[in-house]
This record gives sequence, C-alpha cells and structure tokens, in this order.
Amino acid sequence: MKATIWHNPACGTSRKTLAILEETPGIELTVVEYLKTPPSAEKLAQLYRDAGMTPQAGLRLRGTDAVERRLPDADDATVLAAMAAEPKLIERPLVETEKGVALCRPQELVAQIL
Repeated sequence: MKATIWHNPACGTSRKTLAILEETPGIELTVVEYLKTPPSAEKLAQLYRDAGMTPQAGLRLRGTDAVERRLPDADDATVLAAMAAEPKLIERPLVETEKGVALCRPQELVAQIL
C-alpha cells in the first residue's frame, strides 16, 4: 500500500506517526517535509475533502497567528491560500493512503487508513 505523510520532523506526533508507517509491513512510504515543499491550495483542498474535514479544522493554531488573522472564521479559499503561502499554518501530520486521508492527531488515527 502506498502512503504519503506530510511531515514536520520537529513535531513529536509527526515523528511518532512516521514511525508507525515505517514499522508497518507492506507500506510504500513517501515523506514530504511540507515546510520545505508545501502542498498547493488545490492539493490541500483535496486532502481535507478526502479526510471529511474543513480547511479550518486543519489549521494549526498553536504557535501561529491564525487566530489573529481570523483564519478560523475565513472562507475555505482564504484558508487554503494562507496555508499554501505559509505552511506553518498546516496542522500535522496529514497522511494519505488509498483508503483515505487522516489528520493523525493523535498518531494512532493513522490505523484507520492502513
């Protein structure tokens, strides 16, 4: 099974999710350090749609100025554009497999899509 993780190596939850993926037999893993290679607004829209969540639910609030910028109350296009321009606004880790997409907080949520 193919899996892609949008990963931040500085994040403990992201590292733990990556470890689960690496330890799972049969996973063909792609790791994207999204702070270095941010996903496009279109890719983010697809990920959140496939995860069954809104872009606002995927905003990282801690350690960002998202609340001050009123992004939690903004429309989808505004949120997605902000995330694509400033990937620190993306909550992590996002994992995509052929079974779906999950925001893996906590990391055990990755099991739902494996």
